[in-house]
Amino acid sequence: MKPNHKQRFFFRAILLLACHYLPTAAALESDAAQPIAIDSNTATYDEASKTSTYTGNVISVQGSIRVNSDKLVAYQKNGEIDKLVFTGNPAKFKQTPSAGGEDILGNAMIGEYYPKKNLLVLQNQAVVVNGNATYASNLIEYDIKSSLVKAGEKSSDTKRVHVILKPKPKDKPESDKPETETNPPPTDKP
Repeated sequence: MKPNHKQRFFFRAILLLACHYLPTAAALESDAAQPIAIDSNTATYDEASKTSTYTGNVISVQGSIRVNSDKLVAYQKNGEIDKLVFTGNPAKFKQTPSAGGEDILGNAMIGEYYPKKNLLVLQNQAVVVNGNATYASNLIEYDIKSSLVKAGEKSSDTKRVHVILKPKPKDKPESDKPETETNPPPTDKP
């Protein structure tokens, strides 16, 4: 059976859409496999300690993850990045966990990113906004791969976690929406 013109067009359209959206989804799932690009005002490399220090309007990007900070120190182990420590007033991060999904936002005075573990640790005035939930604590751990947020310190009863869960805005039913006038009311002006 030979596909007709409409069927061929439909299959081509589906293939085109799949080719357009699949690379984006794959890139988001593979953030850890992407290179880390860093822009800053200054950069220093210390061979003895295997650290690179970046200062001044530091922007680091890895896949869909973006961090803006005042200072970033990259620690190397066996020729690979082991840990990134960023500081700011506050330092801010953003990740797009899925294509078309809502960004996860966060900020803290200090952040540590462990690329091999897909783990971001935010410390000191840490806040993470994930959908309709906002988490605030002195310590927040965020698993970048699974989007899991853990807030608070197990060993402390004095440092509390503050969470705000916002309800989703409800769409108004058609009957509740105001009617729009297609014809304006007549005026008494000649």
